Amino acid sequence: MLICTVTQRILSTTTSAGRVHDLKLLGQSGVRFPHQTALIGDAGYQGLWRSHRHAITTHKATLASPLSTEQRQENRVLAHTRQGTLHVIRRMKIFPVLKGVYRHRRRRFALRVQLIAVLCNRTQACQS
Repeated sequence: MLICTVTQRILSTTTSAGRVHDLKLLGQSGVRFPHQTALIGDAGYQGLWRSHRHAITTHKATLASPLSTEQRQENRVLAHTRQGTLHVIRRMKIFPVLKGVYRHRRRRFALRVQLIAVLCNRTQACQS
């Protein structure tokens, strides 16, 4: 799911049959970004900077190399920036279809996700 951090609107949704890694799903979606666009992702998008120069993801700590104070501060700033995006995801997950395991026809799942995204965008526009 692509969400604009300024307007809090859902720009695009992508679905798959089964579990797929976030970065792989983004590659399969075929979405292209202008080179000057800044992309902010969570830990599921580690390595996005290889294909997009202006991609920002959180720093990950390992046992061999814990995070420095500067990296922790960068992660806090990034989390604060992504907070609005998480609110949009929460608005989508209010719908019972997306809350748990999907048990309906698989071929209509993408359509339902898109319809819920439109509803979330419309409610956001009405509240603004």
